[in-house]
Amino acid sequence: MANVIKLRKGLDIHLIGKPTKEKIPVKASGEIALTPDSFVGITPKIVVKEGDHVKAGDALFINKNYPEVKFASPVSGKVTAVIRGERRKLLCVKVLRDDVQQFVDFGVKDPRTMDGDAVVNALLEGGLFGYIDQLPYAVSTNPSVMPRAIFVSALRDKPLAADFEFELQGNEKDFQTGLTALSKIAKTYLGIGGKQSAAALTEAKDVEVNCFDGPCPAGNVGVQINHIAPVNKGEVVWTVDPSVVIFIGRLFNTGKVNLTRTIAIVGSEVKNPAYADVMIGEKIEAILADNVKEDSHVRIINGNVLTGKPCTKEDVLGAHTSEITVIPEGDDVDELLGWIMPRANDFSTNRSYFSWLMPKKEYKMDARIKGGQRHMIMSGEYDKVLPMDIYGEYLVKAIIANDIDQMEALGIYEVAPEDFALAEFVDSSKLELQKIIRNGLDMLRKENA
Repeated sequence: MANVIKLRKGLDIHLIGKPTKEKIPVKASGEIALTPDSFVGITPKIVVKEGDHVKAGDALFINKNYPEVKFASPVSGKVTAVIRGERRKLLCVKVLRDDVQQFVDFGVKDPRTMDGDAVVNALLEGGLFGYIDQLPYAVSTNPSVMPRAIFVSALRDKPLAADFEFELQGNEKDFQTGLTALSKIAKTYLGIGGKQSAAALTEAKDVEVNCFDGPCPAGNVGVQINHIAPVNKGEVVWTVDPSVVIFIGRLFNTGKVNLTRTIAIVGSEVKNPAYADVMIGEKIEAILADNVKEDSHVRIINGNVLTGKPCTKEDVLGAHTSEITVIPEGDDVDELLGWIMPRANDFSTNRSYFSWLMPKKEYKMDARIKGGQRHMIMSGEYDKVLPMDIYGEYLVKAIIANDIDQMEALGIYEVAPEDFALAEFVDSSKLELQKIIRNGLDMLRKENA
């Protein structure tokens, strides 16, 4: 029986546009693109050139600092473009997919008969190792340091988040194989939600299952780590997205790299919010084809509303993206008397509106911040939505002040930017907390390099 951990701090935000439990067809575009920015902390080095033909599983680029870490092409086809930005930074590699897909055969393997080193080598060879992240620093990990433990969170509880149990249907065998493979490297913990009942989660083998019961962000892997086995200075733990666990299982079960995943297409501006099976690197335009109410005054988000990145239809699905969200931009809204007008259709966390009387009501929110950046107010707002044993407000102040000793004392090694997403949402000071945390982690990483 899973160990149940109850959390009381947090905030569930109910938005219009939740996906129905059905899949809609997506006509694949001819070209896909793999973007290094999807893998935080790597220095990419291209290993193909325009005109090359690659198979699914062939490396498109590597991590320059750890050349054994490859990033596999999701499809077979011709490399049509290597796009670079300022100072020749690699932005993406585009591949025109073949009509008939060809795969690199890495060979079927049984992780139950392998040791940790053999599993790591298989992931490196298959170009999937870079999909594994680590704490501290919340970056793509490297094979030079083995983890104290590995954490997988199968609970997605952010607003309009994709239900992993729906994605899991039909992938149960691959998911279990992936968990078994990870367990050979280090002790592996699987976090699930109190309402999740799939046997592949509740009865998962070779891992320790912990059930988290509470509001968002109970599904954040950093929150789960904080309640199971907090990270101390000098320690490294790995974090793996549950979809990546399926990718790993497919690699071992079939010997091939298959980066198809089930994502949610959600938001109040989506005509038919539902799920779709798409390839990593697929064009957003193909995913949203004829499924957006209006093309103007909308915000397309590569990810969820709290942690995703704004994008256009010309961008592609990120490597760790589990939903594409479309909400109103809010740039065409003209409200009478602004926030002082009493209303019941706007969401508020401090009872400014009557909406607090209807906690389950779904809202149509836009992308406006509704206020300008101002002095930081020590109000305890962060603590109400941050279920971690850290002082969030003091940690943010230490980062702003570049006080490394204070940052370490206040637990920066335990956090990731997404852990402060809700705090950023409720923050009266309108600070970009996730960006501040990212800057602090990058500072520490450079200092300790």
